[in-house]
Amino acid sequence: MGISVTKLLIVLAIIIVIFGTKRLKNVGGDLGGAIKNFRNAMREEEEKDAAKSNEDKPIDGEVSSKKDDNG
Repeated sequence: MGISVTKLLIVLAIIIVIFGTKRLKNVGGDLGGAIKNFRNAMREEEEKDAAKSNEDKPIDGEVSSKKDDNG
């Protein structure tokens, strides 16, 4: 019912015949670069969110700039 190893090898052989190994190498490199750029962008966005949330939180022992009505 599933895809066997021999079927995968046949499909791979057909793809190599159609596109050639040089083009497949280029596509693999481009795909790897795209994934790397995507991961870097996600990491940068998470760092921005973390920095933004840390700016909003007061530091332990920090004196608030709000004044009491009593004094």
